[in-house]
Amino acid sequence: MCRNIKVLHNFAPPATTDEVRASALQFVRKLSGTTKPSKANEAVFNAAVEDVAQAAQRLLNGLVTTAPPRDRAVEAERARERSRRRFGTG
Repeated sequence: MCRNIKVLHNFAPPATTDEVRASALQFVRKLSGTTKPSKANEAVFNAAVEDVAQAAQRLLNGLVTTAPPRDRAVEAERARERSRRRFGTG
């Protein structure tokens, strides 16, 4: 599951709220060991996702770098190329 968490720092344009929340959801899923909580655990699961998303957004807002922002399209193409080399897919 964690391989779905993407680097969100130093991109142009910056990560969206939805991207930050998706990463938080993946993180909480990994920690809890479930992709969908039971009704009894749903409230605490959702609260954890929101807490992690807020912490992640604070982190992204506070990080400082001198490197130029990365281009999303270029990084996506690099990821596709790595996948092709690794799995031999077209």
